Amino acid sequence: MADDIANANGSVRDPQRRVAAATAIGMNALNPIIHFQVSLLRMWADSIERFAGNYEKGLEETAIGTKEQSDKERAV
Repeated sequence: MADDIANANGSVRDPQRRVAAATAIGMNALNPIIHFQVSLLRMWADSIERFAGNYEKGLEETAIGTKEQSDKERAV
């Protein structure tokens, strides 16, 4: 039991173990933040894709409407 206490105290004083422990704590804290940022980027990319699709659809409808209008003008 005394050896366990001595080993525990020795590990706290070991700078490499302290750095490793601090790094592990920091990475565990960053993990949810990184997941949240990734989800925001995915939502942003999805909305841009939807906007681009709607924009192309609007251009096609405008082109069809212009073509129909020019056909009607020729008929008159």
